[in-house]
Amino acid sequence: MQRKLPVAIAAALLLVPLGSSAAHADPAEQIVNGTFDNGTDPWWWTGNSPASVIDGRLCASIPAGTTNPWDAIIGQNAIALQAGESYKLAFSASASVPVTVRANVQLADPPYTQEISEAPQLTPEAKDFSYTFTAAADTTAGQVAFQVGGSATAYTFCVDNVSLQGGAPPPVYVPDTGPRVRVNQVGYQANGPKQATVVTEATAALPWQLKNAAGAVVASGTTTPRGTDATSGQNVQTADFSRYKTQGKGFTLTADGETSVPFDIGAGAAYEQLRTDALSWFYVQRSGIEISDAIAPGYGRKAGHIGVAPNQGDTDVPCQAGVCDYRLDVQGGWYDAGDHGKYVVNGGIAAAQLMSTYERSKTAASGDPQRLADGSLRLPEHGNQVPDVLDEARWELEFLLRMQVPAGQPLAGMAPHKIHDQNWTGLPLDPAADPQPRELHAPSTAATLNLAATAAQGARLFQPYDKAFAAKLLAASKTAYAAALAHPAIYALVSDGNGGGAYDDADVTDEFYWAAAELYISTGEKTYRDAVTASKWHTADVFKPEGFSWGFTAALGRLDLATVPNGLPDRDRVRQSVVDGAKAYLATVRANPYGIAYAPTSGKYEWGSNSAVLNNLVVIATAYDLTGSADFRDGVATGMDYLLGRNALNQSYVTGYGERASQNQHTRIFAHQLNAALPHPPAGSLAGGPNSNLQDPLAQKLLPGCAPQFCYVDDINSYSTNEIAINWNSTLSWVAAFMADQGEGGAPAASACSVQYSTVLNLGGVYIAQATIKNTGRQTLNDVKVRFAYTGTQKVELAVNGTATQTAANVELAPRDRKLKPGEQTTVLLVGTVPWGPNAAPASFHC
Repeated sequence: MQRKLPVAIAAALLLVPLGSSAAHADPAEQIVNGTFDNGTDPWWWTGNSPASVIDGRLCASIPAGTTNPWDAIIGQNAIALQAGESYKLAFSASASVPVTVRANVQLADPPYTQEISEAPQLTPEAKDFSYTFTAAADTTAGQVAFQVGGSATAYTFCVDNVSLQGGAPPPVYVPDTGPRVRVNQVGYQANGPKQATVVTEATAALPWQLKNAAGAVVASGTTTPRGTDATSGQNVQTADFSRYKTQGKGFTLTADGETSVPFDIGAGAAYEQLRTDALSWFYVQRSGIEISDAIAPGYGRKAGHIGVAPNQGDTDVPCQAGVCDYRLDVQGGWYDAGDHGKYVVNGGIAAAQLMSTYERSKTAASGDPQRLADGSLRLPEHGNQVPDVLDEARWELEFLLRMQVPAGQPLAGMAPHKIHDQNWTGLPLDPAADPQPRELHAPSTAATLNLAATAAQGARLFQPYDKAFAAKLLAASKTAYAAALAHPAIYALVSDGNGGGAYDDADVTDEFYWAAAELYISTGEKTYRDAVTASKWHTADVFKPEGFSWGFTAALGRLDLATVPNGLPDRDRVRQSVVDGAKAYLATVRANPYGIAYAPTSGKYEWGSNSAVLNNLVVIATAYDLTGSADFRDGVATGMDYLLGRNALNQSYVTGYGERASQNQHTRIFAHQLNAALPHPPAGSLAGGPNSNLQDPLAQKLLPGCAPQFCYVDDINSYSTNEIAINWNSTLSWVAAFMADQGEGGAPAASACSVQYSTVLNLGGVYIAQATIKNTGRQTLNDVKVRFAYTGTQKVELAVNGTATQTAANVELAPRDRKLKPGEQTTVLLVGTVPWGPNAAPASFHC
């Protein structure tokens, strides 16, 4: 991400020279005339911010309505820096209205590489500020720049006593990790696993005490030594208090003289709220629509990129030079991450996971579609009788459809890889204020297959609610898949990363497998089944230690083939492969003293490691849905502990969840750290997490040599460790929904009945099925009803020996004899139609 004064702006602004620089009086002092006793020489300012010395301070009138911090600057050039030398930047500053500015030490010329970029928050009363840094490179062309633009209100900026001195003590970054007893800061399920990690020098077992909010000891025991944890470099022990099941708030755990932050026991409601928050997060990330403050209090903003100045808009976007000669309306969709770009491959996996969150509610025994029904989330589409999570997924699907190359054009049916600004923009920047030209980038096979896969999945899910939209999705999917077959090796380039991420991918065999799987599930057509079974990924182990991601999507196809009913001949083997993959991830959870479901073979954590953790938890959770084994369910709960605070940094990575939660994620929209008038990211925002590769300057300066878990800083400038992204929140949403469905953990309540469903006749779009309902309990059932959801396009037209009420895909079945004694059974005959696609039996039933 760019942290510099764009070349075009620098060239356009009038810089006012004020004479030649005098020799530095003190070799250690790099600033000349920092007290302004000698007037303004050699300071300069941009032409829109005239400055003068007033009462011994340099004061400038800053205009209202500029867009970026660098649109108004006060600075001094010819700053000499020596690589490896530590410097202290100090100054006193005020503003006539409260405002956040930028204080930078950087190169004075392109590429304006920054040594330090801070965000002092100014008030009418002058305050002193100081920052220490170590220079990364030698230069005699450095610059101290106060970037003071970007305010909606005109104000007066004043600065004094500016100093940049060498020889300062080298800055040493030591993260504040809080108490050495690390817990899930949100809480634990009453009947689920409860473990804490104790960081200690002790090698022998230690006593621990669990205390309630009143300070009374309610449980005690001894820890289990775990030795040195390779992911953190810490000597750790585990305290297991799973036997304590009493619900309450404000518990603490004490061991080795340290007491944890407070947490709750009875976290079912917290996961219910996290499901809502994580899914509602997508609304505030929408492009092309005004965000209503009434729906998302504190996050209202104008619609971005709809062609209203200064936006050049997404309604009529040209291709990059030499790519095409047409223009597309590609409005809508979600902003991908901290920038304003929109990427088909990242949008594909994110939309798929939102749809899978809903589809799981129809296929898993612990799922229930009513929990994601119309009115369940914070978004504007309430009242349309469509599940809110599908409404949100549709916002992205509509964008993906717009990204399909029109018929008659070269590469028709394929999808441009992405659309974003021509050049990088800085932080903060409201989407509606983005002035950059937007460009379509070249089509790619990967993007085209993402479109094919998500549109095919959407077709079967939307058919009960909007038949025309479902038909449009299915047609687009088939067209895209055919186009990808015709052009199987058009790859996005790693070099195409100016103004937006490259998202390069030179192996799309996994995307072919995923797309064929979704098309087969939705249509049942032999062509797609054959493509699935012929793929190398169909029998390969797709559950890698690193987890699946936008760049490796074979697991998405495997998971849906295992869970969504279909006629695959080797489906039992497919389901077992998921269970086997989950066992490996579960072993990883158990082996790590922090319960982390992530152990990359390199030993290094990658960009977005938190999403990898969650994607691995998706696999473990799916194994629970397939087997009912409590080990898998409890493994997901333990894995969530890491994300919610039980980690080396004592850091919850989900905003609003936990006493020490991330709140300064890298984003142009929710940039409170840079501008106090802007909000923090909303509750339910997931930070990318530790990244051993340290690809941003701040992380490189603060975290060199970090152990994997320590390669993170909650700072808006650390985009490689702390960005938000749609495919990170999508997997958080899936796992949060799973956890919410488990309530307080433990064995699920025994069902009062069982249902055997079978198809008697399936001919020409008409089917006859029978559902045999049996009382498996010890008490007489007096009002027998069964609920289930079709995963295809089936519509019940008639019920014999009972009644069937169908709303969209959801069916409520009531036998004529509503009273069943223990062991008794009754059969209802169903006559229905199948407009298109397979006639798969429902996956789960609720009595």
